Amino acid sequence: MKLRSRRAIRCAMGTMILCLLGTTWARSQSAKTGADQKPQMSEEVFKNIQVLRGIPVNEFMGTMGFFSAALSMNCTDCHVTESAGNWDRYADDTPLKQTARRMVLMENLINRADFGGTRMVTCYTCHRGVQHPEVTPSLAEQYGPPPPADPDRVEVLPNAPNSTSAAEQILDKFIQAIGGAQQLTKLTSFTAKGTYAGFDTDFQKVPAEIFAKSPDQRTVTNHLHGGDDTTTYDGHEAWLAAADRPVPLILLAGGDLDGARLDANLSFPAMLKQDLRQWHAGFPPVTIDDRAVQVVEGTAAGGTHVKLFFDKESGLLVRQVRFIDTAVGFIPLHVDYSDYRAVSGVKMPFHWTVTWVDGQSTTELTDVQPNVAVAAAKFVKPAAAASRGPASR
Repeated sequence: MKLRSRRAIRCAMGTMILCLLGTTWARSQSAKTGADQKPQMSEEVFKNIQVLRGIPVNEFMGTMGFFSAALSMNCTDCHVTESAGNWDRYADDTPLKQTARRMVLMENLINRADFGGTRMVTCYTCHRGVQHPEVTPSLAEQYGPPPPADPDRVEVLPNAPNSTSAAEQILDKFIQAIGGAQQLTKLTSFTAKGTYAGFDTDFQKVPAEIFAKSPDQRTVTNHLHGGDDTTTYDGHEAWLAAADRPVPLILLAGGDLDGARLDANLSFPAMLKQDLRQWHAGFPPVTIDDRAVQVVEGTAAGGTHVKLFFDKESGLLVRQVRFIDTAVGFIPLHVDYSDYRAVSGVKMPFHWTVTWVDGQSTTELTDVQPNVAVAAAKFVKPAAAASRGPASR
């Protein structure tokens, strides 16, 4: 996403969920989030939803990110300038919002009529990162060097021989590289402190805390200037409590729930081969930061495709990519891992960067305490974060 200013960056992170479709925050609905452990639908939370009805709030947020990535635009590109300081001004109509609605309906019609309902045509199919699709072939592109292959894409191998066994060998090498299966079973919990920096902090570092308990519980809290931002996975369900956003508490569903589960599982990866299914390998050679990596792809419990990239020499995990399904197409989210250090005989990354369609953030750990008592209360549904809105910035 090409953001034009610091103000635009903050807008993109905090208000992406309101872009393009002319919505406004239905404040009376906020207390219902997670009350019956069912995700809220977009039309229950936002007003004036005309096209993207019947999808969870977190999927609606991802859909806004898809639009932004497809057109390289941010919130105020499609809304009035005043919306950056007032949630309600996102309800003001603009020609671009009307166009977005028509385009979604057009794509749905094409996919139903020509592809049997399979989503083959999306915003990105034509726009490719520009607001106005090109209609004239480019000779410079035709005769110039081809662009580098993007490793962050879904690839399904056509019954590659020994693909599953090759994937298992790569995963086994990873388990051995971080300490071995026996040592991993000895790590039953940990707490960590460090820093977080991202679009929502203007890339200024703020304190961060992690609480994790084997096999798959994890809570991450970033102490932002406007209030805490907490993601919790309790082993079954996941929530995002985010300050300074129009939705103070979201019960995650779909690809975001799969992602929270995977992040928790990777904190205690002894059962990694069991956590995902349909493993396969055999992808074309890939390099990350000039180092050769081996790639395996699997499918999470909810159906989300996941690719894991392992350093060919060390066996350590250097990238995770997951492909989150939205109402208009898949969006990639990738996590780059580095600075592995031994903690109670197990190597853990002390640095990771998360990149997705509406933001980027970096977490750096400074202290990790293994095998400490972690209260069960750390993994219950968090309280809704207080939202002060963009006008308070």
